[in-house]
Amino acid sequence: MKTKNGTIGVTTQNIFPVIKKFLYSDHEIFLRELVSNAVDATQKLKALAANGEFKDELGDLKVRISMNPVEQTITISDRGIGMTSEEVDKYINQIAFSSAGEFLEKYKDQVDNIIGHFGLGFYSSFMVAKKVEIITKSWKDGSEAVKWSCEGDPQYTMEKADKEDRGTDIILYLDSEFQEYANEFKIKELLNKYCKFLPVEIAFGKKKEWKDGKEVELEEDNVINDVNPLWCQKPAELKDEDYLDFYNKLYPGSDEPLFWIHLNVDYPFNLTGILYFPKLKDKVDMTRNRIQLYCNQVFVTDNVENIVPEFMMLLHGVIDSPDIPLNVSRSYLQSDSNVKKISSHISKKVADKLEEIYKNDRKGFEEKWDNLKLFIEYGMLSDSKFYDRASKFALLKNSDNKYFNFEDYTKVISENQKDKSGKIVYLYANDQVAQFSYIERVKNLGYDVLIFDSPLCAHFVSMLESKFSDAKFVRVDSDIPERLIQKEEITKPELSEELTSELQKLFSAKMPEDVNFTVAFENMGIHNLPVIITQDEFMRRYRDMSAVGGGMNFMGTLPESYSLVVNCEHPVFEKIKEEKDEKLISQVCDIALLANNLLKGEALDKFIKRSVDLLKD
Repeated sequence: MKTKNGTIGVTTQNIFPVIKKFLYSDHEIFLRELVSNAVDATQKLKALAANGEFKDELGDLKVRISMNPVEQTITISDRGIGMTSEEVDKYINQIAFSSAGEFLEKYKDQVDNIIGHFGLGFYSSFMVAKKVEIITKSWKDGSEAVKWSCEGDPQYTMEKADKEDRGTDIILYLDSEFQEYANEFKIKELLNKYCKFLPVEIAFGKKKEWKDGKEVELEEDNVINDVNPLWCQKPAELKDEDYLDFYNKLYPGSDEPLFWIHLNVDYPFNLTGILYFPKLKDKVDMTRNRIQLYCNQVFVTDNVENIVPEFMMLLHGVIDSPDIPLNVSRSYLQSDSNVKKISSHISKKVADKLEEIYKNDRKGFEEKWDNLKLFIEYGMLSDSKFYDRASKFALLKNSDNKYFNFEDYTKVISENQKDKSGKIVYLYANDQVAQFSYIERVKNLGYDVLIFDSPLCAHFVSMLESKFSDAKFVRVDSDIPERLIQKEEITKPELSEELTSELQKLFSAKMPEDVNFTVAFENMGIHNLPVIITQDEFMRRYRDMSAVGGGMNFMGTLPESYSLVVNCEHPVFEKIKEEKDEKLISQVCDIALLANNLLKGEALDKFIKRSVDLLKD
């Protein structure tokens, strides 16, 4: 063929600045795009051989990556189908845009990952290269090798080349600002990120080993990828050890997962993958971006927002679907029907797995509950369909470490824990250690106490209150024990207004200045403490909800407020009422503060000294 000079088929002179400018933040994907093209070319040759069109030996089909730090070049080579000069002209020299202006206007919201989406995968090379060469030879008999060259503008040169073997070499001459890519460790990093599960072997140099105190290069190719990753294999042929080994490869150093789900769907969309349930316990950070998204084994992203339901982002693992394009905008994902179907299906499969474990291994499910509850609570809060499924297997744990499903627990307490209006009152604590004394006093009245101790408990309790019929959820420290489930009217103590006012001032003076307290006087029986501190259920719950997002956010800005409830039926109250002994008032108030972790610093020191003095008296 004769040397051919021409202009790439765009009517604008600035398509290359557009590519560089608007994809700069994601410029490292050039290697993914070029290696993916090489893999595609190799796969096409395999298909031609399978149907009998290609009759020669396939030979070594590895895609090879090499670099030259001196010349600042990167070369991607394959032995796939190659291209004729006509195909180079068709696939490389024609870009289907009439102008860069139209390009930008039409796709202004999709510039984050635009190249592959619009068939410009090869042109991603110009994000990092000042010059690109293609040397290619088609698999077809009688084909001549072709060399194509371009320096990052619409002008190109095509000429005959010397190439014995079929396939394509793409040579990138790196721009001065991107010479970091002419570095072995940087290339390794990108290949490990984007190409470690591609279906054709990718070789980057030779394997090395230490011998006689120095690194020696071996004859064997350094293949960086696993061409048949676990999610592409048949679940029936895999053992637990295989899934655990794969998890350790994905997340080195992580705790062993609780269990996993192997996804394998071919209708109405294609989806494979493995999702692992990590041990979440009560991690407030709820680590996200641990699910890796692939398209035909090519890494796309680990930001799977809008692809899986929000609560599923707490899971770890891999999703692979050719029905999700390699490069798309978030707005595209939100509106794409396939993505919505995939999201719904994943949610269903996760619910199926949890229900299966619950039904077949209830004891094992209970043992995993503390690690599962955060995920399940989050799912029930954020997805009404998941709530409907999960309400069949979600558990409630009480202070005696017994587990119940929703229906069974309601039956257990429905008779004894009804208030005077007929509502069933679910009593709960969110810190079994800190609220121990409250729990014990409630249990002494014959009531049962649930433990809700996840970061989402305030939201979760409010949701359950709205879902359960004729129900009320009350925390054990929100009132005196006898009034948590008010079965009848409680008689008020007989105190004059003058005495009440005087005692309120005396008790208020003993409270910390940085916390809001109201003082109330109630009949609580001779066996209850002389003073109890409580928090209003509504105010406290919405403060907690504000702290983790949601609820009445302005509540989070309000100072904490407590009620100091004085037990007028306790014997010590008679002495306080008669003598107005401030030392005694300080002592009973400090005992109540201490029970709520509100006595600290100097006040705690004074309490200890006063307690010792009282022992002497």
